Parts: sequence; structure tokens; C-alpha cells
Amino acid sequence: MDNLLSTIDFKKTSGLVPAIIQDEKTKNVLMLGYMNEEALSKTQETGKVTFYSRTKERLWTKGEESGNFLELKDIKLDCDNDTLLIQVKPIGPTCHKGTDTCWAETNVNNYGFLSTLERVIKDRHENPDEKSYTTSLFKKGINKVAQKVGEEAVEVVIEAKDDNEELFLNESADLLYHYMILLRAKGYNLEDVIHVLENRSK
Repeated sequence: MDNLLSTIDFKKTSGLVPAIIQDEKTKNVLMLGYMNEEALSKTQETGKVTFYSRTKERLWTKGEESGNFLELKDIKLDCDNDTLLIQVKPIGPTCHKGTDTCWAETNVNNYGFLSTLERVIKDRHENPDEKSYTTSLFKKGINKVAQKVGEEAVEVVIEAKDDNEELFLNESADLLYHYMILLRAKGYNLEDVIHVLENRSK
């Protein structure tokens, strides 16, 4: 970050460069602002993201009135040297309307298809569907769900000793799916497990 001020092409953008604000942890985009050289310098000095307001024509530090600061974690410059990607730890909602992002999205971790699958499992738990295998497992109770996880784990171990890639991956998928059902049955989700792993890595 030390050489940013000398590397950014402020002249090409009439003295202002767009700054994309991204949550360091969730990787979600929180907002878009603009910085001039002075705003970037102040951001680096204070550790709190500061923009140049095009309407007020002055510097403004995000959170200076609300207390919802953006704590600076990292700054990256794009390939054309005229756009910033600023990773932050948000303190409170980012948008002035009170939402997590300026697109009214909830700022939570997203694990792609696993998050989609987790939502489906949650829905089958809260809104039972008689035709759903997932619903049928929940109805059989925690002991049956735990038993299925054990059975699938054994199948993974067995297939790991052979060389059939397709069978190994299919059994691995079955294990993960049933484990996610067990988490929901116990009142937890993937995020809870990830928190444990993150704490262990510190």
C-alpha cells in the first residue's frame, strides 16, 4: 500500500478514482465511493476509509456522523492504475439507509452452491414436504440422522481405499449432504463450524 499514491493515475480520471469497498471476510461489495489523493492519504494514515464527496466537495470519513466506520484492512490497485479495491471491516451498516450494503443485501458469507443447499435443507426442516427425502429424515429424529452420517462416513472410508473416483466422490457428496442435515437438526449451520476452524487457525 505504500506506493499507491505514486502509482495511481489521478490525472486520467480528473483527480478522482472509484473505490470499490469490499468486506474483507465475506468478500461482499458494500459500496462504491470516490477518492482523490488527499482522501487516500487520510485513509492510509487513520485506518478509516475516507472519500471525497462530489456533492459536498470535501473529504468525508465514512461513519464520521453515524459511527459506522469502515476499518481499513487492505488496498489493491487494478491493472489500469485507476480503480481501487479496498477491503475493510465494517462497523455497523454501510449504507446510510441502514442496510448492510448499498444494494440492500445482507452482508453474510456465501459458500456458493453449499449455501443454496443449506437454504433448501432449512426450508425442508421448517416447511415439511411429504415427498422430500430430507423431510423424511428430519421426521425420523436425530438418532436416525446421526446414524445416516455414520453410514455415509464408513462408505467414504471404504471407497477411499479403492481407485474408483466416481464412487468416492459420490459417497463424499452423500456424506456432506447428510452432515448438513445433521447440523440443521442440531440447530447449527456451516458458518458455526467455520467459526470453530477460524478460531483454531489463530
